[in-house]
Amino acid sequence: MGKGTNPPLPASGKKAAPPGPPGDACPTPFSFGRQSAASADFSDVDLICLSHLRWDFVYQRPQHLMTRCAKQRRVYFFEEPIFGGDTAHLEISLRENKLRVVVPHLPHGLDPEQVEDSQRELLHQLLRDENIKKYVFWAYTPMALGFAEGLEPAAYVYDCMDELSLFRGAPPILREREQELFRRADLVFTGGQSLYEAKRQQHARAYPFPSSIDVEHFAQARHGIEDPEDQAPIPHPRMGFYGVLDERFDKELLAGIAELRPDWHFVMVGPIVKIDPSELPQRANIHYLPSKTYKELPAYLGNWDVALLLFAHNDSTRFISPTKTPEYLAAGKPVVSTSIQDVVRPYGDQGLVKIADEPQAFVDAISECLALNDETWLPRVDAFLATNSWDLTWRQMWSLISEVLAGKADSTSVQDEYMNAI
Repeated sequence: MGKGTNPPLPASGKKAAPPGPPGDACPTPFSFGRQSAASADFSDVDLICLSHLRWDFVYQRPQHLMTRCAKQRRVYFFEEPIFGGDTAHLEISLRENKLRVVVPHLPHGLDPEQVEDSQRELLHQLLRDENIKKYVFWAYTPMALGFAEGLEPAAYVYDCMDELSLFRGAPPILREREQELFRRADLVFTGGQSLYEAKRQQHARAYPFPSSIDVEHFAQARHGIEDPEDQAPIPHPRMGFYGVLDERFDKELLAGIAELRPDWHFVMVGPIVKIDPSELPQRANIHYLPSKTYKELPAYLGNWDVALLLFAHNDSTRFISPTKTPEYLAAGKPVVSTSIQDVVRPYGDQGLVKIADEPQAFVDAISECLALNDETWLPRVDAFLATNSWDLTWRQMWSLISEVLAGKADSTSVQDEYMNAI
């Protein structure tokens, strides 16, 4: 498949339908990658990831995938710029394995065109300075195309983890840029089943990869981890949520359930972003704790009684697939969630998570969780989680990428043979 093109049409003349989702949501298994791809490791291929999320903000999908990729090859995680100083330059920090976090620093006062020009120059400088010759271009934001001209990657991947155009403050040009990214991409991965259903008609090789789980990490919460110092004084029963508190967070629901049950305590762990902190409900039984590292999360989660998914119903949550759903379950905690589509399917439908939207229904569901005495629930949770992991997700993704790389290598070989023959 050539750069920026869709896969060739089958003999019928119709576009090949994309395969179904991997894992539990897939009605029939499908293979990832051809045999030729599986036998090649492409260890000489680097990966450049352009992200709208900062590496050290919240540990989520990009961090899970890129850390696994970096075990085999160099990964450059290129963040959005920081403004300050007099000159444009790159700050590169080496993290675990072969991962490098790359932060562009730009002077104040640049207009949008100058910002993109400066990032383009810095990105090409990175290729030269780091001797990056053969690489996969991996985009989390279509806006990166504004400074990605002139790149010649071995493969284009768009990992569409959210419908960014529906987020507060999204630039109007984002939709146009996404269409261009679809044209360039060899592969499109989506962060959930509902997002896949919204995108699959826009690319012939779209694949759903819903939120996965590092079971071993969160299972630590089942084994009596000491209560963290800033959480220990909070009385039980405790209902907890961790994650970004932004326009996706249902603050009205939290206020409603906290008012109905003043004897329960609600622990909200995470940064407050894009909303005024004064908008959050303030009650004696609501406790806001700052962001915690990925390593710290099991200790907080392990000392809750019930875990909550307090997502509002609005444009920004229409296609989300919360990573914390399987994390809560791996910790052995009963979960109550609003009716987010990718939580209802499959977790609600399989009776692994309780679903409620109104304050009284939410209180009733929490009460059922507190009284939970179902010896079959946790084994069913564990059986479900056993089919899913970030390790498996990454292997499946890289197998698809390897197929693209092998296909292009085969095409180049055929072309070389033809040119030599003439």
